Amino acid sequence: MIVDIQNDYFPGGAYPLEGPEEAARAARAVLDRFREGGEPVVHVQHVWDAEDAPFMRPGTAGIEIHDLVAPGPGEPVVRKVFPNAFRDTELAGLLAEREATTVVLLGMMTSMCIDATARAAFDLGFEVTVVGDACAAPDLEYAGRRVAAADVQTSFLAALADGYASVVPSEVLL
Repeated sequence: MIVDIQNDYFPGGAYPLEGPEEAARAARAVLDRFREGGEPVVHVQHVWDAEDAPFMRPGTAGIEIHDLVAPGPGEPVVRKVFPNAFRDTELAGLLAEREATTVVLLGMMTSMCIDATARAAFDLGFEVTVVGDACAAPDLEYAGRRVAAADVQTSFLAALADGYASVVPSEVLL
């Protein structure tokens, strides 16, 4: 499952993350391997359909899935409006049709949609793997303190690895 690797998260986009290019290249390597092996691939696209949405707005280039991981023929695209890709979408049904018991997640943002989707997948009974280097996060702020993107990334992946998912680098998965 490739989650929200969309143009707004890249340099020049409305909400650039730290290291999206590297994450997208790792995601592409995983995508290529899944395609070569005939494994099912599902793309998830965030759509923020509100007049005051700061990013992922319909009708903008930023909402488009990045070219490095663009959907191929027959690969479904699930559009979502919440961080959890299962909430109010057809994702669970798509996975049931494919008789999936395991999901491999990668994408953006680690601290929001990857986290929410991984936890939901686990709660729904899936075995979850998160490809850590194929994810990216932003700098965040809490209680007046800036939290660097690298620390956000590490913290969220560590939390997921502590019971919700197997977190591995792309080279291990491949």
